[in-house]
Amino acid sequence: MEKTIIVSNRLPVTLSRKDNKVVFTPSPGGLATGLAGASKDMNSVWIGWAGFSPEGFQENIDEIRLNLEKQRLVPIFLNDEDVNQFYEGFSNTTLWPLFHSFPTYTSCHEEQWEVYQKVNEIFCEEVLKHAGEEDLIWIHDYHLLLLPGLIRKKLPKAKIAYFQHIPFPSYEIFRILPWRERILEGVTGADLIGFHTHDDVKHFLTSIQRILGMENKMGTVRAEERIFKVDAFPLGIDYYKYREMSMLKSTERQVGLHRKQFQDVKIILSIDRLDYTKGIPERLKGFDTFLEKNPEFREKVSLLMIVVPSREKVQLYKDLKMEIDEMVGNITSKYRTVNWTPVLYFYRSYPLQSLSAFYKLSDVALITPLRDGMNLVCKEYVASRHDESGVLILSEMAGAAKELSDALIINPYNVEECANAIKTALCMPLDEQKKKNV
Repeated sequence: MEKTIIVSNRLPVTLSRKDNKVVFTPSPGGLATGLAGASKDMNSVWIGWAGFSPEGFQENIDEIRLNLEKQRLVPIFLNDEDVNQFYEGFSNTTLWPLFHSFPTYTSCHEEQWEVYQKVNEIFCEEVLKHAGEEDLIWIHDYHLLLLPGLIRKKLPKAKIAYFQHIPFPSYEIFRILPWRERILEGVTGADLIGFHTHDDVKHFLTSIQRILGMENKMGTVRAEERIFKVDAFPLGIDYYKYREMSMLKSTERQVGLHRKQFQDVKIILSIDRLDYTKGIPERLKGFDTFLEKNPEFREKVSLLMIVVPSREKVQLYKDLKMEIDEMVGNITSKYRTVNWTPVLYFYRSYPLQSLSAFYKLSDVALITPLRDGMNLVCKEYVASRHDESGVLILSEMAGAAKELSDALIINPYNVEECANAIKTALCMPLDEQKKKNV
């Protein structure tokens, strides 16, 4: 029977120890969330890195494999050095900044590229253990750019799809990459190549035309004796999951407790993983400017800012965390009163139900990344507002802005525009809010 083999850098579960037992919990990432529903409905196998070094769980490896197998998950084990060079190194210090159009943060090291190739080959070997030419192999994201081409060499007639969850940069930025030809040759091993937006599709098609000489006709490309297609497929969420979660009595209780705490203060919600692509300092500047220009809103509105820890050992992220801490401190010292705090800052992650309560509690969601492939938080916010109120302020640099056009769309670098959008959102009549959210 034909099956779908999903391949991603990480499995959709996280392993940890509790009372000397191995505990499996769902991963919170956007990819895992976005594919969770689809994988349940398919005759599928999901292959990915287990997320830990086998040395730390050696006595439990057989138990772990068996438990994952029951969930149709196949773990790949990598040693710490390979993880460091492949994931922390090439994937996140070369590809991540470059693909998000931050070339000044991009580093290129030959030894990291060598390990990146090695790990893609390890993934290929594992896929070949489970795949036949009648199966669909569905590869995800920038960690595995070489994998479609590697599989194509071993299974020439295989059905291969590749989807990228982050942006694809313009040709002028992508051409900086020393291994640009090899990367594109790897991706074009797929039969179907997907991105979130038509802009990403256009950038990719330009790159393969300029670098590999591949012409396209309406996104269809002929490569030797094979034809492949490139198109946009915006990632969505499980709408009813978030809708129903927000309506649970337990969620309502959390919302009630928060409202007692905040009383009549309106709440602006900001949720991001710690990353320079998310525009958190620029957002704080916008909120600071809003309070400075509109003193009548002081003591009447607070920014509830949740920053999820990420890559805390990387100096660039340490510096970003310090910058955010200082900015929050400065805003607090400038405007705080005995009964009011302008920024409610939490550096931690929250479970889904707590996030649902925050979505439902907040009058405004301020989601303003400097560059984002899609951004699902804004969709989760809209889905959670079952009374149809609430205003979404969204960066034009997020892929979701192409779909959520009724949001207040802003340039995240324009501090004045951000400040004005906050005022517009807080003053928007309820009827207009509902009209935009339907």
